[in-house]
Amino acid sequence: GSPGVPKLLMAESGINSGYMILQYTTAALASENKGLCFPASADSIPTSMGQEDHVSMGSMGGRKALQVAKNLEKIQAIELLTACQALTFRRPMPSGALLDSLYQKLRSRVSFAAVDRVFAPDIAAAQALLASGEFQQTLAKALKNKHPDFASAYESLFENY
Repeated sequence: GSPGVPKLLMAESGINSGYMILQYTTAALASENKGLCFPASADSIPTSMGQEDHVSMGSMGGRKALQVAKNLEKIQAIELLTACQALTFRRPMPSGALLDSLYQKLRSRVSFAAVDRVFAPDIAAAQALLASGEFQQTLAKALKNKHPDFASAYESLFENY
């Protein structure tokens, strides 16, 4: 565990087991991605008198790559949710300007989970933010306005992480 952050990222988890199910979800998606990354060409079936096996597998490779990207987007959304949940427990310790700008952007759409709940709507909201490009815009704005110093007075607290 991390100091000041409760297990399962909830002070009291309920029937949905806090953020544990989100961890299961990311593990399942990562495992699915590993399987999808097996080359489509390894299961090649030659067509057109043995001349065009790459054509017959090309569309499958594209479909698999698209699914990997969709799964990765969901994994990133869940990682954002869990990071923001943990950061909330660390308050009032401040974050850097860039991290805080992303935290505020996510919190504008997804509230802190004080009690256990179904997280599917939270995942969907975080995924929508990622897909919309709003996080990139938020970072660009923070960089332009702040020219942040990446050093922090709290660095020593994280030396072992």
